[in-house]
Amino acid sequence: MYCNINSKCRTPQFNGMRRNLNRACSPLRDTSSVNSLAWKAALVLRSSVSLNMKHAHSLWLNGNPANDLVEIINQNRTAQKLPQLNDSPGLGCMALQYVELCKGNCSGNSAVNCKPPDDDFTEVFATNCGVELPTFGTITGHIVGCQSKYREPSLAFSHVLVKDKKTLSLLRNKLRSAVGVGLVGFHKGPFFWCILFSNGRTNSTFVLEDHGQGIKRKKGCYSGSSFPCNAGQRTTMFLNYIITLSYLFISVLNHI
Repeated sequence: MYCNINSKCRTPQFNGMRRNLNRACSPLRDTSSVNSLAWKAALVLRSSVSLNMKHAHSLWLNGNPANDLVEIINQNRTAQKLPQLNDSPGLGCMALQYVELCKGNCSGNSAVNCKPPDDDFTEVFATNCGVELPTFGTITGHIVGCQSKYREPSLAFSHVLVKDKKTLSLLRNKLRSAVGVGLVGFHKGPFFWCILFSNGRTNSTFVLEDHGQGIKRKKGCYSGSSFPCNAGQRTTMFLNYIITLSYLFISVLNHI
């Protein structure tokens, strides 16, 4: 007396016993459906991880989002027949320092309730970035914004940073000559963007020592830099995806 998934369940020719054995065999027949559901769950997990890896990868590796924002700023100025701004790594690095200091100060409507003392620009930001102090120029304006999640450069520009006439006028000021952008995202926290403007002479203000090679960044990125956004943030995002999807996978198996 035995059960074969690919054939009929062989039982004595007693109807009562046949019914009982058919019920006993049903779990064996369901094995294929269990395996099928488990396989489908595994495929969903694999597909989701793959998509999220590509998403996290594109956020930080395909170019530098801070550089992309500078390009969008200059396109906007060119459309108004204004000269393009010099992409200053020194300003960009200090913009990153600015938003790193503002961690935990993101309020509603993308506003950042954080205003570092003026001395911090020379004593903290410039020092951390390795800006040669004799080349420290005048910072003539800044725009800061935040969101609960990452926004690609075009959306960060229009939905986070330049949302009204006031910020647009800062962007289109004829006296601007240089710009720097910094951005950073915190674990389980918001993303911050900062734009700093200057009227300093091109390539002679906010000069970084050794071209910024000595700058140590734990996270985030800044414009004018040849370095991609720091990998630490990508790792955190990827691990969060893996943990969440693993729980989902286990939950699916428990309900099979």
